[in-house]
Amino acid sequence: MEAAFETSTFIKEYFKDNRDYFEEQLLSEAVNVRDKIEEILLIGNIDLLNNAHKLVVFVMDQSDQDVRDFAKQEGIAWATHSLTLTFKLEWVQAIRRTLWNLLEKFVEERQMQFDPDDFFILEKQINDQLDQFLNTFFICYSDYKDKLLEKQKKLVENLSVPIIPITAEMCILPLIGVLDDQRAKIIEEKVFKAIDELHIETLIIDLSGIAEMDDDVIDQFLKMVDGTKMMGCKPVITGLRPEIVRHIVSIGVSFEDRAYTSGTLQSAIKRYASLV
Repeated sequence: MEAAFETSTFIKEYFKDNRDYFEEQLLSEAVNVRDKIEEILLIGNIDLLNNAHKLVVFVMDQSDQDVRDFAKQEGIAWATHSLTLTFKLEWVQAIRRTLWNLLEKFVEERQMQFDPDDFFILEKQINDQLDQFLNTFFICYSDYKDKLLEKQKKLVENLSVPIIPITAEMCILPLIGVLDDQRAKIIEEKVFKAIDELHIETLIIDLSGIAEMDDDVIDQFLKMVDGTKMMGCKPVITGLRPEIVRHIVSIGVSFEDRAYTSGTLQSAIKRYASLV
């Protein structure tokens, strides 16, 4: 292969001189993405055409670090704004095809002759760089989404276990919705942590918003009550519904030695707040 073809400087200069041609060919290749360019720019301030030029320059420079850094930047940007991955995949593959079309045009215009082995080396270098970009992009996109989901999960967990201080020593834990085994374990963890950090002496657990509890949940709930008592905190249970009481009695379980009970949250607050 001629030295001019092997030197990326010549190819990059040719690429810059044919910027308009590259964009025109790229838009014709990326059929589904071209109508989304303005929308993506508006949503995430991501300039697809300008970024395509950046990527090609990094690839032609064989700059592994620049390719990886740019892929990370792009991955986070697309994940942040929840942009469609299929568009990104189509766009990069269109860049790949357009780049090779431009290289073919470069060779034809200069009527260059080169060894097939040299061509395959060049092909491997360029495609490896583009593949590296895609791999790094998808890994960063996935990692960012996983971290975001974890943050959202913790937020939901905290909202689903609202421990509300009433006095310096007394808190309320109002539970509503479905109480399954997983949520019962989360509640136990949050309760023990709150007792330790807030030095809670009385915890009123209001179950008026819980419609049913199966055997496993009842068992997990009782362990949480026992643990609360072991930590020196007085557990008070309020708002038990008749159907739950019947179920608890039917399996031979009792709260008598484990916790105080009260019919309503209001009566529990009135009674135990005066004792604090």
